[in-house]
Amino acid sequence: MNSTAQAIDTIVNTVLYEGYMLYPYRRSALKNKHRWNFGLVYPDGLEPCRMSIECLIQGLADPSTEVEVRFLQIYEQDSWQTAVERRICLDHTVTRLPFDFEGLCGAVDVQIRQIEPALHKLTVTIANHSPRTASGDDILRCLVSTHTILSVQDGEFVSLIDPPAEFKRAAEGCRNRGAWPVLVGQEPARDCMLASPIILYDYPEVAAESHGELFDATEIDEILTLRILTLTDQEKDEMRQSGDRERAILERVESLKPEQLSKLHGVLRRNPDGIKAGDRVRIRPKAGGDAMDVVLSGRAGIVESIEHDYDNRTHVAVVIEDDPGMDLGLARATAHRFFFSADELERIA
Repeated sequence: MNSTAQAIDTIVNTVLYEGYMLYPYRRSALKNKHRWNFGLVYPDGLEPCRMSIECLIQGLADPSTEVEVRFLQIYEQDSWQTAVERRICLDHTVTRLPFDFEGLCGAVDVQIRQIEPALHKLTVTIANHSPRTASGDDILRCLVSTHTILSVQDGEFVSLIDPPAEFKRAAEGCRNRGAWPVLVGQEPARDCMLASPIILYDYPEVAAESHGELFDATEIDEILTLRILTLTDQEKDEMRQSGDRERAILERVESLKPEQLSKLHGVLRRNPDGIKAGDRVRIRPKAGGDAMDVVLSGRAGIVESIEHDYDNRTHVAVVIEDDPGMDLGLARATAHRFFFSADELERIA
């Protein structure tokens, strides 16, 4: 898999499983007992029973497209829901493809039509024709977290968020139901779009500070990580036994190092001084400081965050490595974070 395809796959997998499982990831927990499901396509008779996607392709030639639909199929076993990923792929020779996955059935339709001399409209419709369950548990007959990957040759997709002026009216005429297409891949390439039920911007990326999926409906990584670390041993044992993904989350969170935890607070991506959250630094205070500067001079620490005040001055928050309360500093507790200017810090390995 090349780097572009890998970047796209990372984005798709991240948003595909959002809401798949919710903290505290345990069967006995009363909180979040039911999943938070995005991108539902219901059986006929319920709404929405269709998802429709429209986007624009620029180019003089007839475009050649590929469409890949991904969604989760939910199963229930022992009062616990599990999910299986499904994929439906259509190349440029196919305009309609029925599907049937163990009673979950429907069809994907693709249409391309020219609307201007150098502009085509691509329309994808995903319909769920599954019969409803006798028990009335319709989630078991839904397409869950439905996403569509669109690829084109002999043409380029037009951004619907920021279209060129000559295509703005055509972009405004695109009707998307249940999903919103954005450009994905390596900017400025325009050969691939992702239609997701989660609102994204063009060329979305997974933050480098994230250490893996947490599947909790776009919840903040830092909050979930700290919550998991506070679970009791008994709760952690139950989490391990709940499933492979739950166990993987726990093992990953428990293996994080302090400098990795510090990066979850966020990072200033364009820092002119080059210092960033997670860096190890040696403290070299300027002359004329207070007594605390004298105490901390020469000590090693970890950059917890980079912050700006109302006068747009940059302040670097540092936690001290040999501070017995270092974990409190990483949790942003008062008196365990110390602020310096970037030129008072020397990066060390």
